[in-house]
Amino acid sequence: MPGLTKKPPIDESVTLTITGPLDRKEEVVALLEKHGFIDVSDSIPWREAFDDHDETKEPGYFLAGARCKEGVTQKQLSKATGIPQRHISEMENGKRPIGKTLAKKLGEALDVDYRVFL
Repeated sequence: MPGLTKKPPIDESVTLTITGPLDRKEEVVALLEKHGFIDVSDSIPWREAFDDHDETKEPGYFLAGARCKEGVTQKQLSKATGIPQRHISEMENGKRPIGKTLAKKLGEALDVDYRVFL
């Protein structure tokens, strides 16, 4: 008999797209704000906010962030994972890819889901 599994968290938010006359927009937004909705029509995806953003370097950013969050140096992470410190530095700087095997070692050592490094 299969074991119990965790239920995924329920997202209790909803995104609305409303079409209507432009001259009534402020009225509708004000009405919805009274009920806890917020107007995000002027927001942009975070990747567009950074001109120098390079998606190929994202895993390295996540690795550096997770390492700093745990208060671990590259040398300490190297000892914990068996990955040479030079390789960790190269991964953080986007000069070396992080494969699935290394991602799993890093995820376990840093207590994060390994998939953030892929």
